[in-house]
Amino acid sequence: MSIPQPQSAAPGITEHRAWSMNGFLALLLGLVFVVLAVVGFVNKQPAVGVIAIIVALLLFQPLVVIQPGQTRVVQFFGRYVGTVRRTGLTWVLPLTTRRSVSVRVRNFETNALKVNDADGNPVEIAAIVVWQVQDTAKATFAVESYSNFVEVQAEAALRHVATSHPYDTNVPDATSLRGSTDQVSWELAREVAQRIALAGVQILEVRVSHLAYAAEIAQAMLQRQQASAVVAARERIVEGAVTMVQMAIDRLEGQSIVQLDEERKAAMVSNLLVVLCGDQRATPIVNTGSLYH
Repeated sequence: MSIPQPQSAAPGITEHRAWSMNGFLALLLGLVFVVLAVVGFVNKQPAVGVIAIIVALLLFQPLVVIQPGQTRVVQFFGRYVGTVRRTGLTWVLPLTTRRSVSVRVRNFETNALKVNDADGNPVEIAAIVVWQVQDTAKATFAVESYSNFVEVQAEAALRHVATSHPYDTNVPDATSLRGSTDQVSWELAREVAQRIALAGVQILEVRVSHLAYAAEIAQAMLQRQQASAVVAARERIVEGAVTMVQMAIDRLEGQSIVQLDEERKAAMVSNLLVVLCGDQRATPIVNTGSLYH
């Protein structure tokens, strides 16, 4: 399931390709003009030498080395002219400034936030956010620091989503922070993507990395969970014991092994339930007399 990346109308600048060329060709031309400058000074032609030096400087100054996963946002006297994604030695427009912007995949873990869930219980929650710069122009000019912007907005989205669901629930098909991890992660990713769309950043994945009750109620919630587990286990035990007792009575009567009246059936049911539902091993008592005396 892909994460939608909503479009933002806030910044008017969007990324487009800047003009660039092979840097080795520009380097070769620059060396040629350096040789021409030397020849001009040697032959006492200073005008030719000065012009050749100026041209060589104009050729050397725009040379940049761009590594894989890196880009250069190019500005000409403050005006955005495009982004260079060509890797290796690259020659861009002269008299421009270049800002490096990484488009590699990054990830970070938010701080463990203490928030109140939908039921009002204080919980601690943290998440891992995987993101990548998609539009280098928006990332550079729309916000002051896109990395800090992503971290702050991710924590705000995490706080909002955590308050929308209970920590745990017994209602069938109801979402909870503990039982609906995929659903909560999807909502969290969508919320973060909406908040940081204006920064030109794409969210790849968001996963809850830490979830627990706050320390002040952790012990009480643990006791409640243990009580719920004990009740659920007792229900299963009683259900199975009743089935076994019914099966035993049916077989005894069906095979005519013994004829049981209502009082004997009640005594047998009581004894079997004690044996099957008890926490400790039952100690039998042999009755040598009659049930009625």
